[in-house]
Amino acid sequence: MAGPNLELLHWPAAGPVDRRGGSPDRPPLLFVHGAYSAAWVWDETFLPWFAGKGFDAYAVSLRGHGASDGHEAVAWATLAGYVADIEATIDQMPTPPVLIGHSMGGYVCQEVARRGRRPLAGLVLMASTPPHGLYVAALSMAVRHPLLSQALMLAQFIGPAAVDGDLIARALFSPDMPAQRIARYLARFQDESLLVGWQSMGFGLVDWPAQLDLPVMVMGASDDPFVPRFEVEATAAAFKVAPVIVERMAHAMMLDVRWDAAAKRLLAWLDHQAAAAPGAAGGPADEAKAASSPG
Repeated sequence: MAGPNLELLHWPAAGPVDRRGGSPDRPPLLFVHGAYSAAWVWDETFLPWFAGKGFDAYAVSLRGHGASDGHEAVAWATLAGYVADIEATIDQMPTPPVLIGHSMGGYVCQEVARRGRRPLAGLVLMASTPPHGLYVAALSMAVRHPLLSQALMLAQFIGPAAVDGDLIARALFSPDMPAQRIARYLARFQDESLLVGWQSMGFGLVDWPAQLDLPVMVMGASDDPFVPRFEVEATAAAFKVAPVIVERMAHAMMLDVRWDAAAKRLLAWLDHQAAAAPGAAGGPADEAKAASSPG
């Protein structure tokens, strides 16, 4: 049975490309949005910026989001359905992508990687729901930010329109974020799946030992009340990598006023992976070849 038609935004790589798409040493990037949003969040900044750095940059809107099919049933979408959307999108790509998920999208991307039904060049989790779910962070928020916790419950069961926009804006964006940009972004937020919201608390994904045969990056924001630093650190520990914390940044990392700080950290990681790949100039294969050469 065919899945829904999905919105897929694409910024082709600038500069030299090979037949596979993208520059010769840069895999395609597939960005996955978080709850209440769609592919547009990446189109504002990250897609054109990374295309300018030589990457084929894509962003998909999950079913019921953006211009994808399924708005009438988004409240009952499932984690498995979102995973199928990402897998179907990967099937359209020229080579295995680096999968980059934000918030709830990071949770879905972890499940794609865990199932291992599609090859990936890497996994990047930005302000992501941790492998064990958000129940600990939700309890922390209820104590530290009770009004925000209440607002999230209203958004989940009634919709974003029922929520105090200023309260959500203070959690999503830094204090110096321009008001006009905040208003423009908040106007585009939409309803989200009740089932996936429930599953992302920790009831849809078993807390699995994250042993993946691919590079992983875990990035968080210093001023994020939704996914606080201790949860970023817990996710990084699960994947056995060092966490990357971007200072003076809130939850909406790709839209915040200092979005480029997060983009540059991601680019540095991607460049490091390219340099470390077997056969790369200066990489392990070249080092071994040099070590075995006479004289």
